[in-house]
Amino acid sequence: MIEIKDIHKTFGENYVLKGISAKFEAGDNNLIIGGSGSGKTTLLKCMVGLHEPDQGSVLYDGRDFTRLNFKERIEIRKEIGMLFQSSALFDSMTVEENIMFPLNMFTDQPRREKLKRVNFCLERVNLEGKNKLYPAELSGGMKKRVGIARAISMQPKYLFVDEPNSGLDPKTSIVIDDLINEITEEYQIVTVVVTHDMNSVMGIGESIIFLYEGQKEWEGSNKEIAHSDNKNLNDFVFASKFTQAAREKL
Repeated sequence: MIEIKDIHKTFGENYVLKGISAKFEAGDNNLIIGGSGSGKTTLLKCMVGLHEPDQGSVLYDGRDFTRLNFKERIEIRKEIGMLFQSSALFDSMTVEENIMFPLNMFTDQPRREKLKRVNFCLERVNLEGKNKLYPAELSGGMKKRVGIARAISMQPKYLFVDEPNSGLDPKTSIVIDDLINEITEEYQIVTVVVTHDMNSVMGIGESIIFLYEGQKEWEGSNKEIAHSDNKNLNDFVFASKFTQAAREKL
């Protein structure tokens, strides 16, 4: 489990996060949703140490990440996998080399063991045999799947995913959502997904927090979201549905 307690974050005079607390359980698809500027990506970055919160705590199974020094954080970082919005693959590396990168950084396994793990991860995301391709040779959906393969290469306990469906067509987005859901359930990972995609929310959102202007406005499941009486949440949900419907007509 990951627990965040009273997280605050400012950038100069910009007060981005205003005392957010939440729990994220293993085996669930934990979603952070909200409009642009609501603070969801900043919150994710505070959770993984890319930003330091001004106040509050981030606990990984009771270990207070915010109180650890750089060396002490390394042990927790070894347990974290992350899929960035752009996939963040190294253009000069092959698919195989990209997935092997965390293994080279954090383990002293022999190459044959690393390659075995790479091939397992490629098989898991349905990209068997794509080892020697470069990112420029991949579609957007394939890049996301390679990013997922790299994120799970270290067999993480915690998986963070930032806007996984950004730039993808609806059909490919469903494939990515299903893959994240399957991996989360199969390995009982604590998965935290930042998204504004309502199709993802309704499809895999078992546990959802909605941020509005840096505050947690609502918390619940995809089964409860349609029945909420929170005005800001309803405005976000129905505006998102309208935008998606309008795009599909173009």
